[in-house]
Amino acid sequence: MHSLPYLLYTAAQTRELDRLAIEEHGLSSSVLMERAGEAAFSLLCTHGPDVRRISVFCGGGNNGGDGFVLARLAHENGFDVSVFQVGESNRLTGDALAAMQRLLGAGLATVGFNGQDQLQAEWIVDGLLGTGMHGDVSPEYRKAIEIINESSCPVLALDLPSGLNADTGMVCGVAVQAACTISFIGLKQGLLTGEAVQYCGELYFSDLNVPKAIYTQQTPAARRLDYARLKKYLPPRPRHAHKGDAGHVLLIGGDHGMGGALRLAGEAALRSGAGLVSLATRKSHAAFISSGRPELMCHGLEQAQDLERLLDRASVIVIGPGLGQDNWGKDMLGYVVACGKPLVLDADALNLMACGLLPEVMLRAANRVLTPHPGEAARLLGQTVQQIQTDRFSAVRALLEKYGGVCVLKGAGTLVAGKTGIGVCNAGNPGMASGGMGDVLSGIIGALMAQGMAQGRDCPDLCCEAAQLGVCLHAHAADLAVKTVGERGLIASDLMPVIRRLVNPA
Repeated sequence: MHSLPYLLYTAAQTRELDRLAIEEHGLSSSVLMERAGEAAFSLLCTHGPDVRRISVFCGGGNNGGDGFVLARLAHENGFDVSVFQVGESNRLTGDALAAMQRLLGAGLATVGFNGQDQLQAEWIVDGLLGTGMHGDVSPEYRKAIEIINESSCPVLALDLPSGLNADTGMVCGVAVQAACTISFIGLKQGLLTGEAVQYCGELYFSDLNVPKAIYTQQTPAARRLDYARLKKYLPPRPRHAHKGDAGHVLLIGGDHGMGGALRLAGEAALRSGAGLVSLATRKSHAAFISSGRPELMCHGLEQAQDLERLLDRASVIVIGPGLGQDNWGKDMLGYVVACGKPLVLDADALNLMACGLLPEVMLRAANRVLTPHPGEAARLLGQTVQQIQTDRFSAVRALLEKYGGVCVLKGAGTLVAGKTGIGVCNAGNPGMASGGMGDVLSGIIGALMAQGMAQGRDCPDLCCEAAQLGVCLHAHAADLAVKTVGERGLIASDLMPVIRRLVNPA
């Protein structure tokens, strides 16, 4: 078993990796199937060292063949194994047929699945459907999946939970709810985002010992992002550093009744290491925010023209948290975008952009980071939320094409798209589904951009690095925070002390 790789592939690309291993490096496809079954059986033994009774569900393709191999190995090792064949066994061909014949030769017969709902098992193995499925799950397979999900047994899914789309992570009508999933040869991009994070359980990977050379012949569809790999962008500060060396972030927002959003974003920028943080907000909020966090330099402004002095001093601008969509917010956004400085656009700044507030010429820029959640992304693209969530990878590419810069599509398995491709953050948890979390993220990204600019980094590359690191730092902070307070009831300000710890890696 291997740790999760950083390179992610589509289903078609994984099939190409498989072909390269077989046709150009002389590996037998039946050997790869044996290795897949062996890797899955090893994982099963690790997860359930005392388990001795399993049910294996096998479909009519190679995914079923992997299941036949696992079932044979379990039988040979003294397990009580039931093998349910879904679909007509006389349709099996190639390696899957050979794997079933070896299973029969070992003295274990398959049983045709006809809706059995009394599964005498401690674990279930899902080998029903692989990456080649198109459209919704057929009625026959749907029934098997429903029986599996209705049982109280934990499930090990082979390659992916049956019923999931390997490219998008969306459920094709119904999908197996797995306790753990082992992916083979190429980690499928869809397993890390969207609905897949609910269905995969713990995710594992085995490359089946294929030659490393095959991975150099295929450009990955995306890359997995994580804090451990990206914290290299947080080097120790020089001993003679001063606040001017850590950048100046200006955050704009907090219309009437929404000052808390800006306060959260501002404090996140401070905790992420920005040397100076200024807030431009309604006059009625400035004194209130300053009294609660005096390190934030709060300015009460009622006219966009009053921003000029603040814009001149700032290295990065974050606009949107609590901005509102009335004339005050519209004027602020128009004035800020026209200045041409590096921007992080969030919340109502994105909603105003979607309303056609900005001239066409101002919609695109290389020195911007956009951070929409699915609802905001839908408005920016003129789609529905369902369309966005059905294919998050296509959605973030469309955002990048239309708006340029770097686009962060938030949600389970946040995506970060820039000129170098798409990154997927598989950290984070459901506790982050609470108000203010997005404001904290925008403050983190703004602070990381400001610090990089103060060090003389190139802005377009810096935007992508800051967005990737910011997303991972934010998600990792939430994962650490829930260890002490739990997911339910987690609030955005719970992340602040953890953020400070993570921006100072050992």
